[in-house]
Amino acid sequence: GLARGLEGRGDYRRMMDCANTPRQGDLDGRGNLSLRALEEFSVWFLKVCLDQIRFMTEMFELDGLAARLRRHAEKVGLRPEAAALLVEILHRGSVQRGDAATITGLGERAARTVLGNVIARGLLGSTTEKGPVSLRFPMAAVEDLFPRLFPET
Repeated sequence: GLARGLEGRGDYRRMMDCANTPRQGDLDGRGNLSLRALEEFSVWFLKVCLDQIRFMTEMFELDGLAARLRRHAEKVGLRPEAAALLVEILHRGSVQRGDAATITGLGERAARTVLGNVIARGLLGSTTEKGPVSLRFPMAAVEDLFPRLFPET
């Protein structure tokens, strides 16, 4: 976003040069550099940040991610309970492995099998073998989960 700027490719360099201008009179800050110019740069920088947040929000379409997770789970042959598990983890961030039975409504053994299948597909993962699981986005699933992120070539 900084390289692209808001109005053109030269925005960043121009704004950096502006931020480094000498102080303009006694009322323009305390040091050697202009406070007014630094404030202009800061406002510009925050506008670029907001622009990038809007852009990435649009590209990721997070509001529809739960539905895309469900469709992907069905597409790759996972049980419907696996989709429920994925969506719950999307909302929570991570869950303990033992919570899979409660979330899916299955018995312990069946829930472990569903959890294992989802992990095997690379959609869930953990930092340790018995630790909580969280979402993963394997390259094989990216087109289904984030269709606008990588445009077709």
